[in-house]
Amino acid sequence: MSDDLERARSAWKNRGGERPPFAQLPQRGEESVWDYPRPPVLVEDRREIVVRVGEREIARSARAVRVLETASPPTFYIAPDDVDADCLMPAPGHSFCEWKGSASYFDVQTPEQTIPAAAWAYLEPFPEFASIAGWLAFYPSKVSCFVAGERVRAQAGGFYGGWITREIVGPFKGDEGSSGW
Repeated sequence: MSDDLERARSAWKNRGGERPPFAQLPQRGEESVWDYPRPPVLVEDRREIVVRVGEREIARSARAVRVLETASPPTFYIAPDDVDADCLMPAPGHSFCEWKGSASYFDVQTPEQTIPAAAWAYLEPFPEFASIAGWLAFYPSKVSCFVAGERVRAQAGGFYGGWITREIVGPFKGDEGSSGW
């Protein structure tokens, strides 16, 4: 567990945050989404991150930032310099996060296809998240995402953009039966 995550986890526990009884217990090398704090924190991630549409590489980075929030798999944000901007087109609509602010959406375009609203960014986030202003996040339900060579599984629920890898345990917000938490 990174130092940033450990500090956030300690602060969460000091405020009374504990894993619910239904949470999976993490094994060595695993992270429970129930150990992630609320409000969320930013944690640097130096593993290789790759985003593809078919054989077309849309992004590659070894300097991503994960947003970690209670009950959700991490969302990876990639620096704009590590994304092929020629593949992004502004998409209609916005959404609002109580922690980060207003999100703008982007279609991912290749010569073969257009994938609507496959990416998003906080162009002018709240001050606590200013370090990811303009960084891109991608829906693994719409494009192929990889962390250190492992293909990411998409978080359930359509709206959510969490990246599930083998070291992340839940259950996760968006799973069947999670509407009450």
